[in-house]
Amino acid sequence: MKFSKIFGLILALCVAMPAAAQFNLKKGVSALQKGAQALTLTDEQMAAYVKQSVEWMDKNNPVLPEDNPYVVRLRKLTANCKDADGIPLNFKVYDVIDVNAFACPDGSVRVFSSLMDIMSDDELMGVIGHEIGHVIKRHSKNALKHELLTGALMDAAGAASNKVAVLTDSQLGALGQTLMNAKYSQKQESEADDCGYDFLVKNGLNPWGMSMAFEKLMGSEGGAKQSTIQKMFSSHPDTQKRIEKMAKRATKDGYTKPEAK
Repeated sequence: MKFSKIFGLILALCVAMPAAAQFNLKKGVSALQKGAQALTLTDEQMAAYVKQSVEWMDKNNPVLPEDNPYVVRLRKLTANCKDADGIPLNFKVYDVIDVNAFACPDGSVRVFSSLMDIMSDDELMGVIGHEIGHVIKRHSKNALKHELLTGALMDAAGAASNKVAVLTDSQLGALGQTLMNAKYSQKQESEADDCGYDFLVKNGLNPWGMSMAFEKLMGSEGGAKQSTIQKMFSSHPDTQKRIEKMAKRATKDGYTKPEAK
């Protein structure tokens, strides 16, 4: 879902909170000079850059331990979700105040505790299913590749030639921001909806959760305190059509709509 649509090159430092931290692309992402040379990236290089970024985000954000209630809940919900079109999945919970979740091209899915606070089990899996839909359709991979080839990381990636550059904290922060906040077209969002729906059904989950999650996010309030994902769903012009499409599909397929919580 595309959860956060703004790519910023300057980010605030993490502010500690009693119950949760703020999502941290820490140490500030400085403005990086865009290069002019053309370059290509192999799948192996792409995988290495994703690995660097995911490891950096996991290191610089509060990952909840396995015995934490949030993690126990997520493990139970995703017990059957082993892979997405052959891409092995792994799940972690970030204890942060932002309402968000994202999935990376390598199958790393990161769910924020504050999103779990406002979502029922079905709704939460609806969000996760949509995010995984972007991975299955290779949208997240293409967004990352575009950033490496044309954006602020072009010089760093190009300097490594046929090797993989060891990125700085600032560069890893920028790459992490791309993974978390990839900007998708209306067509790509629709594709992720359909693909995510199929993923939920394949794994024995109620696809009504996707429509219900979108509806909850679209109707959420909070003004300036709204997260980017909430603002996106409350303002995106085609959100209602997507809600209706997923609801109609679930009804046609004979699924019962869970009670809203």
